[in-house]
Amino acid sequence: MVGLVIASHSAKLAEGVKELAAQMAGDDLKIIPAGGLADGTIGTDTVRIGQAIQKADSGDGVVVLADLGSAVLSTQTALELLDEKQKGRIRIADAPLVEGAVGAAVTASAGSPLNEVVGEAEKARDLKKL
Repeated sequence: MVGLVIASHSAKLAEGVKELAAQMAGDDLKIIPAGGLADGTIGTDTVRIGQAIQKADSGDGVVVLADLGSAVLSTQTALELLDEKQKGRIRIADAPLVEGAVGAAVTASAGSPLNEVVGEAEKARDLKKL
């Protein structure tokens, strides 16, 4: 099953998005939050994101959802530290954090492949709330 990583500047935000997405997807899906810095402050941590990717990867791939641009940069740096085989199974979704995570979680929990999970997350860019 494709796993998810929530890369955020805030540990609380990452945990909250995980909680919401898990509620929609069930307990079997690996959703690993990677928010904030080790000392509890706001920021992104390349090592923390890399460790989250490792935990989320069961062999079917991992989709990373990020809150802001520097979380994307930290994720890209974390990907550079992975071996080539694993890099091919990791994708960063260009999607809004909450809506993308929920869509990705539901799709991944149904056993969909990596490209479909990314696609569902990215569809959230066009969702209207009103």
